[in-house]
Amino acid sequence: MFMSSRFAASTDQEIKFSIIIPARNEEKYIGRCLESLAAAAAAFPGQVEAIVVLNRCTDQTAAIAESYGAVTLVNDSKNLSQIRNAGIRAARGDIIVTIDADSWVTDNMLIEIDRMLATGQYIGGGVRSAFERNSLGITMSALVLIVPLIIKYGLVTVGLFWGYKKDFEAIHGFNERMLMAEDADFASRLKKWGKQNGKKYGTVTKAIMTTSCRKFDQGGDWYLFFHPHIVFAYLKGTDRKYADETYYEMEYKEMK
Repeated sequence: MFMSSRFAASTDQEIKFSIIIPARNEEKYIGRCLESLAAAAAAFPGQVEAIVVLNRCTDQTAAIAESYGAVTLVNDSKNLSQIRNAGIRAARGDIIVTIDADSWVTDNMLIEIDRMLATGQYIGGGVRSAFERNSLGITMSALVLIVPLIIKYGLVTVGLFWGYKKDFEAIHGFNERMLMAEDADFASRLKKWGKQNGKKYGTVTKAIMTTSCRKFDQGGDWYLFFHPHIVFAYLKGTDRKYADETYYEMEYKEMK
């Protein structure tokens, strides 16, 4: 059963937050994501829009998104930067938040983002995050990916981004030449832009984002640890073969 509208629907309303959610056949996950965002939006009635960017969807993702009052638009690029940027261009809010469809947030997420931006100290940033479950394999897989990315892009938090739309636009959004690790690249450039403007890259620590383990459920918890070529593909960022294998042509199956 689909839920009633939870987000700003009228084009006459003044929007404060625009939340961008790329989605390809996410009917199993999008409801949980939007439900959590709707709870977070309750502190800002009528001021939050959710924009779900549909990417080659053949399931009920669009119907579920629209049942929550989310704006939907279509972008069929095999490029997450282009997909996210399409949502950002359509955004009416002063503040942009980006999140993946298989992630969800605590009820205080938007309050904390608003609080940090209101201090004037932060250009934007990321959030504290966790996997929905953990294991030694997941920890090791995360480490073999995260450590090289930190060496290349610096110490930044990824997964969910927030900041003023004007600053997203100032750094030209996500790098559309990149097919993988575009989030780390974006965070690095946002951090540099902040430094130029006397502001810090912030991390929300009083709210948390949780993300699914569906890639580990399908590929195995040790997948990245035993497949270093995928890590090298992340570092390169432009490898179409491995980008398709990891994101754009991957089909998630029910785990038995």
